[in-house]
Amino acid sequence: MRELKVDLADRSYPIYIGDQLLAQPELLTRHIRGKQVCIVTNETVAPLYLAQVKAGLSDYQVAEVVLPDGEAHKTLDVLARIYDGLLEARHNRTTTVIALGGGVVGDMAGFAAATYQRGVDFIQVPTTLLSMVDSSVGGKTGVNHPLGKNMIGAFYQPRCVIADTGVLASLPPRELSAGIAEVVKYGLISDRPFFEWLEANMDGLLAGERELMAYAIERSCQNKADVVAQDEREGGIRAILNLGHTFGHAIETAQGYGNWLHGEAVAAGMVMAADLSHRRGAISAEDLKRTRVLLERASLPVKAPADMTPGQFIDLMGVDKKVLDGRLRLVLLAAVGEAIVTSDIEPQLLQETFAACSA
Repeated sequence: MRELKVDLADRSYPIYIGDQLLAQPELLTRHIRGKQVCIVTNETVAPLYLAQVKAGLSDYQVAEVVLPDGEAHKTLDVLARIYDGLLEARHNRTTTVIALGGGVVGDMAGFAAATYQRGVDFIQVPTTLLSMVDSSVGGKTGVNHPLGKNMIGAFYQPRCVIADTGVLASLPPRELSAGIAEVVKYGLISDRPFFEWLEANMDGLLAGERELMAYAIERSCQNKADVVAQDEREGGIRAILNLGHTFGHAIETAQGYGNWLHGEAVAAGMVMAADLSHRRGAISAEDLKRTRVLLERASLPVKAPADMTPGQFIDLMGVDKKVLDGRLRLVLLAAVGEAIVTSDIEPQLLQETFAACSA
């Protein structure tokens, strides 16, 4: 087992990464302070792993909430089911919410924990690659709104993250690829040697080779933990973690949540960010090509939907959380392995990127 630490003073917590960790209930129980536990999961994950997690919690009063699966259900209405489950089971302030699932479950369970009785403990047990390397680490929680993705939420850190790489064997290929998009992101924003490692090992990752997967998860989580430790609430450097996300969130909102997976939209968004960076003279044509080719090798889309217009992109990007005082901020590349955040966006170059990166 590999263990990392997210260093946030009194809110610091460990990330455990390894095979068959769900068979080690002590990893969970050492972080549970009360006698009540509420497991939040979804209809896809529950038949696979809920019984195993519950079996290790026989000494606790356990409630469970099973949500519908998919980004389309990441709403305030569905969130209320978690509060219903907690209240019906009469859980108090000493309860611990366990998020057992992908990014949607983690975001919703974390937001419920942040707001139930003004805050209770929660633990992340991610079951997708994307949630292991991104959404389970860093404390961002929340739900979507029809006008914008993740616009309602809170920063709220878990007690720990347990990433069992064994569960990835049950992940459909499309979901695996979506997670690899976020892995590639870390190479692009701050870790050029990791980007080069991914170029050399992409085929093995797609084949699910466990040692390669464990290393990719550890390296990704370490990159994110380093950034979050410097900037927990995204007042500065943490914004670089959003490479491709402003473009990607516009795609998700326009297409309807869940029609494009989050990682798919981010992949297309990262190519758009790289294209704009090249047009600004920041990265070479070769580095733009390397970015596009690596994402293509991961079976990810590298162009925006053909039915999205530049005007639609601009409108939807204007609702993004990265907008500050009416000015659009984008994460771009100064080089492969170095990201910048800028509001100095040349409209003509942005239009050229929209034209070049549409399917």
